[in-house]
Amino acid sequence: MRIAGVDLPSQKKLEVALTYLYGIGKTLAKEILEACQLSPDLRVRDVNDEQSMRLRQYIEQKYLIESDLKRVESMNIKRLMDIGCYRGRRHRALLPVRGQRTRSNARTRRGAKKTVAGKKLAK
Repeated sequence: MRIAGVDLPSQKKLEVALTYLYGIGKTLAKEILEACQLSPDLRVRDVNDEQSMRLRQYIEQKYLIESDLKRVESMNIKRLMDIGCYRGRRHRALLPVRGQRTRSNARTRRGAKKTVAGKKLAK
């Protein structure tokens, strides 16, 4: 089954397979299946065409997923950078945005360590 350009793995249960879509986690997958009146234990390969269409239409109408969601997220970050707010400046400087410390740690955001030579002691 294919939703929003993503092939869902046929051997997985529907609840797990939906999490392969960017923007859909376990909780949202459960809600979607409940709204579409599908069993979470149903395997993707066992879903018939009618159920598949119902699921696809529900997801596309109700939620932003995959490239649409990524585009909205990147536009939100770009907007923050354009208006020059604190969060935008942190994004632009590639520093942690949510108040994490940077004196130590923050290696994920800042990249590999760049060693700076210490001061020489006078003798």
